[in-house]
Amino acid sequence: MRVAFMGTPDFSVPALEALHDAGYDIAAVYSQPPRPAGRGKKDRPSPVQKRAKELGLPVRHPVSLRDPEAQGAFADLDIDVAVVVAYGLILPAPILAAPKHGCINIHASLLPRWRGAAPIHRAIMSGDAETGISIMSMDLGLDTGPVLMTEETPISATETTGDLHDRLAAMGASMIVETLSNLDNLTPRPQPDDGVTYAVKVDKSEARIDWSRDADAVDRQIRGLSPFPGAWCEIEGERIKLLRSELVDGKAKAGSHLGNFVIACGSGAIRVLEAQRAGKRPMSAADILRGMTLPKTLL
Repeated sequence: MRVAFMGTPDFSVPALEALHDAGYDIAAVYSQPPRPAGRGKKDRPSPVQKRAKELGLPVRHPVSLRDPEAQGAFADLDIDVAVVVAYGLILPAPILAAPKHGCINIHASLLPRWRGAAPIHRAIMSGDAETGISIMSMDLGLDTGPVLMTEETPISATETTGDLHDRLAAMGASMIVETLSNLDNLTPRPQPDDGVTYAVKVDKSEARIDWSRDADAVDRQIRGLSPFPGAWCEIEGERIKLLRSELVDGKAKAGSHLGNFVIACGSGAIRVLEAQRAGKRPMSAADILRGMTLPKTLL
């Protein structure tokens, strides 16, 4: 089976590796163009482009797939299927129609819940008990195509978006190989109209912690925004990112520090397990407390 792979971030890399290891003929890898990054603002290739080059695969990074030249170049690949994983560019109708078996997407939710850009963040922030991977045949809608395969997984009470991201990336990689090997025997299932939700992109304005909220909501905010963009609070004028937390017993005025990085919320309390000071690496709460003294209140 001749395949094109389309993906950009770290989440996409395990799927690329799985297809390569399974022996698929990867005609081309599509990824978003290199972006300025780091202190020198030099163009940095995406994780997918970097890994594809290491594997000796040809890489293309068009700015858009809407122009006829890019669409013609894609059609000329004469592929059986395109595998799309967090690519980040809209696929117009000529691209979707070019492969013999269409374009197949690995999506990090149980569709139709959490269509859109940030399904992992939103699942944790909303307190979902489970999530999973959906392998979907793409159409022109936003994650609206029929589903070929799903696999569920529970979300633990201490899991961060980073933790779940890595687990789902590995699940998706395994599932796409299984999907392609059984493609002729799978029946696409249209998504139901009930249960549709949209995982809008996380805005940095959502990251500041409001200690007057319930402890459960604060805990989900911390875990759901870790490692990026990172939920934060100010401690004596310094912005501190809180990266891991757990629910604990505690009752006091919201924002009160009860010791050992236990902070009272509107109801209940959370214990911070990992945090990051400005310009520093992430550290355990114990290491943070060795270098600074928290005031009695964080408000």
